[in-house]
Amino acid sequence: MPTTIDRSRLREMLQAGAQLLEVLPRREYDEEHLPGAISIPLRELNRATISQLDRSRPVIVYCYDYQ
Repeated sequence: MPTTIDRSRLREMLQAGAQLLEVLPRREYDEEHLPGAISIPLRELNRATISQLDRSRPVIVYCYDYQ
């Protein structure tokens, strides 16, 4: 179930071993991304691409919207 978190909680989760996944388009990820983030563009997100994630650790998904 998705949950919105703030920066403080983000830091806590990352320090505890969570994975940070950015689903931005590849070009935007290449231009600027969060330190340590894994890139899997939303359009490429499927069973095969998520296999690179460690299923035993929480996943924090980051995206943005200009609206």
